[in-house]
Amino acid sequence: MRLPPLPAPAAPLTPEQMARRAVGDRAPEVSKPIEVVPYDPGWPGRCRRHEERIRAALGGRALAVEHVGSTAVPGLAAKDRVDIDVIVVDPADEEAYVPALTAAGFTLAAREPHWYEHRCLWSEGHDANVHVFGPDCDEHLRHLVFRDWLRAHPEDRERYAARKREVAAEHPLSMARYIAGKAGVIIDILRRAGLS
Repeated sequence: MRLPPLPAPAAPLTPEQMARRAVGDRAPEVSKPIEVVPYDPGWPGRCRRHEERIRAALGGRALAVEHVGSTAVPGLAAKDRVDIDVIVVDPADEEAYVPALTAAGFTLAAREPHWYEHRCLWSEGHDANVHVFGPDCDEHLRHLVFRDWLRAHPEDRERYAARKREVAAEHPLSMARYIAGKAGVIIDILRRAGLS
């Protein structure tokens, strides 16, 4: 696997940007406080069940399906929602995968053509985020590097968990500020993992 570049630091998305990325009539921001909970050993099993549904729905159109994010790191505190990266030939070609995933119980919730053609679907009950990217996508590769580094480096895992708790307490009703508030620690850990 090639090492992608570090991400550029970014300001929190504005309310207008959050609204533009939202698909359908869903609220662009969180409706209940962000909560970081202790690691749940049931998260990998939940991810496997969603992965089975995704693979059954997409077949060979799913070039890769990976459990990413904090729930993929044993011992790491996280929001109680698994993150799954799905790689398809062209994320912009929604007709090639969204109808099949919709039939499998997932709903298209976010569309970000300016950011790696990212699409995000939510599971029924929103206990999973399914992130769709294209082949060799820098962001997907960063997800894998970050996950694997945290699995092997408990000191960085604890540092990241502490920062997540701090930011969730500071901005409990803003996903944009929660994401932006973690960015500095994420970039520093990715640099330690070899990205430049």
